[in-house]
Amino acid sequence: MSDHPFHVAGGFFAPTRHNQPETLTLQRPSLPEETSSAPRPGSRRRKLWDIPHKFHCPVIGVCFGVEELRGLMARSMQFPRDTSDFVLHTTAVGACEARTPLAEALHKQLEKRFQLSVRVFTKAKEAEALRSLWRDAAQTGIELPAALWASWTHPACDALLEQDIYADIHMIQHQLGTGTRAELSMLKALQADNAQLRRQLDAARHEVETQRTEKSRETQQLGQRVAELRIELACKDAYAANLAGQLELLRQSLPELKERQALARRASDAEARASALTAQAGEQDREIDYLRDRLRALTQHAGETIKSLLAEGPDAAPEDTGANLAGKCVLCVGGRTGSIDGYRQIVEQRGGRFLHHDGGLEESLHRIDGFLAAADLVICQAGCISHNAYWRVKEQCKRTGKPCLYMKNGGASGLSRLIDQNRSDTALPAKV
Repeated sequence: MSDHPFHVAGGFFAPTRHNQPETLTLQRPSLPEETSSAPRPGSRRRKLWDIPHKFHCPVIGVCFGVEELRGLMARSMQFPRDTSDFVLHTTAVGACEARTPLAEALHKQLEKRFQLSVRVFTKAKEAEALRSLWRDAAQTGIELPAALWASWTHPACDALLEQDIYADIHMIQHQLGTGTRAELSMLKALQADNAQLRRQLDAARHEVETQRTEKSRETQQLGQRVAELRIELACKDAYAANLAGQLELLRQSLPELKERQALARRASDAEARASALTAQAGEQDREIDYLRDRLRALTQHAGETIKSLLAEGPDAAPEDTGANLAGKCVLCVGGRTGSIDGYRQIVEQRGGRFLHHDGGLEESLHRIDGFLAAADLVICQAGCISHNAYWRVKEQCKRTGKPCLYMKNGGASGLSRLIDQNRSDTALPAKV
């Protein structure tokens, strides 16, 4: 028979004196008597020291972590700090064979931790129901330590179920070891990938930090520029306010400013009229020279006509040659350029003085006011002047009461017929 009754290599720490802290005296335990694995009669759950001793190793190894086990053992015994985890594990397993202070502490901790699972497993009254609960827990792997403790301490757990649980937990531990090795290999690969990702992350962080610094510098420059623009805008606003104040002071110091502006406009209009009158005077001088020549020709023609009439007899009478303008000033606004001389000849044959304005096509509209003021009769070529000139002539004639004749046909014959048809309008006293 082996010297290691709990199927592990090593020993256990036995107390040197009763009721004293246990010291590190590593001893070989004596072989206990073989106990039956059959469940005890009754409904009382088994204690940690009541289950078979070979099951203590899986219970301690599965239900307790290494650091937790070290802390629980430090409360009831003394051992060097450099004691290995394996020696502590074998010592705890050996102490669970009998009811020792360490076994009681471990039992209380297991009962406190797994009380919910124990209540669930207590509902099973037979070994088959308990086996079903264990298999469900083993397949899912959830709360496996709690299921292991609740099953082995259950009063309905027989020797066959104990052996099946032992076999399952034994193989699970092997599978965990294999999985741990695979996980270690995967962990190394993941660590290598993690190191590479960390290097990439550090490079990205450095690049981001560089960009952040550059953006921060640009933001500061833009903020400084915005502040400068705001100052410049404030200066311009202040300058505009100062100019507005000065303008208001000027307006208050010149209360007759509007009157002066009106006088300035009237002076400008008067200057325009003076220019028009000057131009009209020059044209009239030319007309006077022309009329003198015409008068000499007419006088000569009249003398010849009188002589012929006297020769024909006293019953002969002169024909009606049309309307007599008798020295009236006739203003023709618009008209075709080629017909101007014909207009002039018709007016002068009837004893009138001829003035002409092109209706704003080339001459300024400001000069038309002077022409309208000097005219006794206005003839408007409605189809050959601008709209502004048309309405200006019409309004001025209506306001002053001067006769205004409107022509649709731009020929010289049309003008002659228009004058003859409106003799009543042309029969005004001549201007001196």
